[in-house]
Amino acid sequence: MASTSILHFRPLFLFVLVASLRCGAAAGDVDGGEGFCSAEPSSECSGGPPLYWKATHPTLAPAHLQDLPGFTRSVVKRDHALITPESHVFGPLPDWINTLGAYLISPSIGAHFTMYLANMQDGSKSALPPKDVERLVFVLQGSISLSVGAGTTHSLLVDSYAYLPANIKHSMISDESTTLVIFERRYSATEDFHPDLIVGSTDKQPLLETPGEVFQLRKLLPTSLPYDFNIHIMDFQPGEYLNVKEVHYNQHGLLLLEGQGIYRLGDSWYPVQSGDTIWMAPFVPQWYAALGKTRTRYLLYKDVNRNPLI
Repeated sequence: MASTSILHFRPLFLFVLVASLRCGAAAGDVDGGEGFCSAEPSSECSGGPPLYWKATHPTLAPAHLQDLPGFTRSVVKRDHALITPESHVFGPLPDWINTLGAYLISPSIGAHFTMYLANMQDGSKSALPPKDVERLVFVLQGSISLSVGAGTTHSLLVDSYAYLPANIKHSMISDESTTLVIFERRYSATEDFHPDLIVGSTDKQPLLETPGEVFQLRKLLPTSLPYDFNIHIMDFQPGEYLNVKEVHYNQHGLLLLEGQGIYRLGDSWYPVQSGDTIWMAPFVPQWYAALGKTRTRYLLYKDVNRNPLI
């Protein structure tokens, strides 16, 4: 009789054991598990990770390479670069209060803009960019209070952003531990156009037509002439890819927010995952395909609306 009871409850026991292992494996993955490009935690487990968790807590290396001195996936070439999280170098940002920054793209690599991460603690405060330099801030983790001019304050949460025209007085104070990705460039003035302050969030931006392509596209800034760059949010479902291998005069700075895939740059093919940064020089051939079990989302800088002769 006892053996019959054990057999009766064995399927239930096995179900509970498998479910526990699945959730445990997912939790281990969130904390930086052993896979190189492992899938996101199962939605069956309660209390999933915050949005863009993988971008700020990426898997740095395969388990068998974690103790290998000098290991990195980062690659820097004449017309492109892949900058991966294990090679980030953080240091105090000039004039910021209690903030560490890591410059990922800068003019020293051949870019005409900078792209950097800013890690702020509770109560940290930003500094202004140099004269005539515009700034776009995107919140990856945490939240900030953005004060512009006299008395105007905006609260920016994860997936929110702000475009700050050159020479506009502003400050950002973090409300908790916060990670920002920031783009800055010297504004290319033209005629009498003047860009406006913009505060928004990704989910409020409409999906745009992408003729001949399957990915979903949102643009965070207006496409009008006052703006000399834009930030695109591009979503790919697993198995989707760019139909066109692009070659153009525009520069790109890219941060992979979610997912994983293969990026072609020139004649090189790179496995990429959340947290990776890519710089693309003018006219470098480029192509992407999404892999894995979850969507890819990346944030893409692109210079626009200006004559390349100027």
